[in-house]
Order: sequence, then C-alpha cells, then structure tokens
Amino acid sequence: MRHAEHFEQHRSLLFTIAYEILGTAADAEDAVQDSYPSWASVSLSEVRDPRAFLVRIVTRRALDVLRTQQRRRESYVGPWLPEPIATDVDADAELVEYVSMAMLLVLETLSPVERAVFVLREVFDFPYDDIANVVGKSTAAVRQIAHRAREHVQARRQRFTTDTQRATEVTGAFLLAAHQGDIAALVDMLAPDVVAISDGGGVVSAARRPVHGADRVARFLAGLTNKANRAPAEVTMDFASCNGLPALLVREDGRLSLVLLVEVSEGVIQTLYLLRNPEKLYRFGQTPQIAR
Repeated sequence: MRHAEHFEQHRSLLFTIAYEILGTAADAEDAVQDSYPSWASVSLSEVRDPRAFLVRIVTRRALDVLRTQQRRRESYVGPWLPEPIATDVDADAELVEYVSMAMLLVLETLSPVERAVFVLREVFDFPYDDIANVVGKSTAAVRQIAHRAREHVQARRQRFTTDTQRATEVTGAFLLAAHQGDIAALVDMLAPDVVAISDGGGVVSAARRPVHGADRVARFLAGLTNKANRAPAEVTMDFASCNGLPALLVREDGRLSLVLLVEVSEGVIQTLYLLRNPEKLYRFGQTPQIAR
C-alpha cells in the first residue's frame, strides 16, 4: 500500500515529466504505468527520496520510448505534432509554457539525453547530481549538456506575450468568420506570416505540408469549415484550453475528430495547430493534470 500511495502522490509530476520528454500523452501515461513494477520491487527502507527515485525510473523509461519513437517519426506521414492535453486556465503559467505546442516542437530538435536533461533541470530544477544519476553520465557532463540544450532552446524559442482573454475573443471571432466563409475578416485576424500545421498521420485526410500566409490560411480554414458544414455526421464544437492555448474541440457523431489550437499574439493569430490523427485524440481529457 505504501508503494501505491507514493506512486499516486507523484503521478501528475511523473506524467508531466514523461509528456515533456515524449510529446505524446498516451506514451507518457504508458511510461508512467510501466515503471510501477520496478518501483514496487524496491524496499522502501532503502529509498531516501521516493520522489527522486520515481522520477529516475520514469525518466529512464521515457528515454527508452523516445529513442523508439524517433525511428517511427522518420517515416511519419505529414507534419508531426505533439499530442494535445487539456490544461487548466489557472495552472502554473510557467509550467504551461513548457508544454505549449511551440515549446514541445523545439524540444523535438534536441537529442533524447539533451531533452531529458533540459526538462529535469530547466523545468523542474533537479540537482545536477540527481540528473547525472538518471542519464548515466558524470555531473560535469550533465552541466555541459544542460548548457548546450538551454542555448539551443533559447535560440529557437518563440516568445509571445498572450492576453488569455483577448486570445479567446480573437479565437471566437475567427471561428465565426470561418463558419461564415468571410475570407476578408479571416485575413484581418491573421498575422501576415501565419502558419497552419495539420497532423493527420496518414490515417485521415490532412494537409501534408504547413500552409503559410494569411490569404492561403484563411481560404484553407474556410474550406475546412465548409466541408464540415456539408458533412452527413452530427458535428458539435466546444471551446477548451489545450497546452495553454485556446482550442476548439470538434466532434462528429460524438467522436472527437479535430482539436484546433490557436496561438494568438498582439491581437492576431500567429499559428494554428490542427490535430486530426485519431491515435492522438482517443484519450484526450483522460490524462492527469500537469504538475510539479
């Protein structure tokens, strides 16, 4: 019972670490759950810090999964996007930023060890000695890896100052214009260099390349909306907060078929993330809340 109590106490933290390393909620949950037998087999009398011990087990498991994932992603059809997770609007703002779509895509450009070191150090502030024990390297080497990863992320990190209420208002107005097919209104709400990225994984129809530019993105979204309006299925739409962004959840006959995340800065839409791959949607809303 004590093993289970410790595990449940830290489950949200463990999920958050695994998710930031993997970018897929389903695999993150599996990595956490698959780590339990190793945890259950240890003697608690020999464990000085259950939290650190659990983080070590889960991180090592996540690294094994990530290395396998990287080989699969080389043959992924179309753009690959992280699996969306629901985030509480009142959640830790700094932590939410680290699970944003933009940040997770930057983390994808790190090596597996760099990614794990960055997450454990920069996001969760674990001591270098503990991280060295996790990744099997010297403390000096981990310091160098952390420095290199930090510089890499900072050079690629997009820094947008977003007013959550204004972002939600823009998103609502944008979706109304898309529903009405008002191209001019759509263009006015888009940044000139806006990009729409679709992830269908080759399982469902989706744009195989990112769509760039206000006019092209406006027409792309209007076309999708028109297609949805003509669909024989019963289509329902709900607003949500996903990965710290305003999002639209689209269901067809009750099945979640699209999660549209809208990145807004300075009153205009900068990026649209369209997740349609059903493998990334079927467990949406069932994951633990992110936590430190």
